[in-house]
Amino acid sequence: MEFTNGTVQEFILLGFEVGQLQRLLLLVFFTLLYMLAMAENITIITLVVLDIHLSRLPMYILLRNFSWLEICYVNTTMPRMLLDLALSNKIISFGSCFLQFYVFCSLGSTECFFLSSMALDRYLAICHPLRYPQIMSPNFCYVLVTASWVLGFLASIVPVTLISMMSYCGPNVIDHFLCDPGPIMALACPPLPKAPIISLIFINVLVILGNIVFTVLSYGSVIITLMKNSSKGNRGKSFSTISFHLLVVTLFYGPLAGIYIKPREADSNVTKIVTLCYTAITPFLNPLIYCLRNDQVKEALFRLWRRKAVFLKSKIDSAKKRKGTGNI
Repeated sequence: MEFTNGTVQEFILLGFEVGQLQRLLLLVFFTLLYMLAMAENITIITLVVLDIHLSRLPMYILLRNFSWLEICYVNTTMPRMLLDLALSNKIISFGSCFLQFYVFCSLGSTECFFLSSMALDRYLAICHPLRYPQIMSPNFCYVLVTASWVLGFLASIVPVTLISMMSYCGPNVIDHFLCDPGPIMALACPPLPKAPIISLIFINVLVILGNIVFTVLSYGSVIITLMKNSSKGNRGKSFSTISFHLLVVTLFYGPLAGIYIKPREADSNVTKIVTLCYTAITPFLNPLIYCLRNDQVKEALFRLWRRKAVFLKSKIDSAKKRKGTGNI
């Protein structure tokens, strides 16, 4: 354990306390999950960028940037977790730990704002369809995207800075696979100052609860509008789409609220499992949920595949002609 002026200068990420065989199985499983999450989100970004129809639609402008956010999210936590599963050395420096802490919390806050932006898009599309094209213009979508990123990264500056200024006298073992606020603050020297705790609670309530309330009100208005104004056929199709959006919201906010808005300290193993839900499993599931039963995405994939097939056919025909000319 290294100290400078009585403060810990490095931490040990305890990770998963399992045997060698279980560690290997976890390494294989999470490596596959990481690769699939990356591939799915890269596919969505590529598809929206290349397809002229999707690239103009507000929902897919938001979804493309949301996929980029998910890529950043998994790369903040999973590579380090996979490295710790593969190697016995789990030491992380004080600076690296708090950098991960800041980026991880900032991306989580950014995702809250993104989910609210997509809830706003559905609210305007269904509750105010005549005004939707004027309000949800591509420029306004990019304003929402920029605001989500800026607000997300500004929200965590004060609590992370205050927590990093606390004294850590040891032990230096973080009972987690990442640098999370709860396990880090558990290592601080008593008595704990009030400012970091109050700032963290304030940001959690403001960002998490604020966006949950906005999202619930938006989708609640959507459901009421569908019940009142839609025909039976349109209502079923719209409810199917909204249900997938609500599933994404639940998968993210459910575990997040369980960790950061809780009446008492949870068991460390439960905390690790719940954290895995929104750091690894959700980025893998979200592309499937948003696009698996989406006709527009299927049509875009078909157009891209047909364009690729035509391109390959033209290349083959050109090669055959060159070969024929060479034989003559």
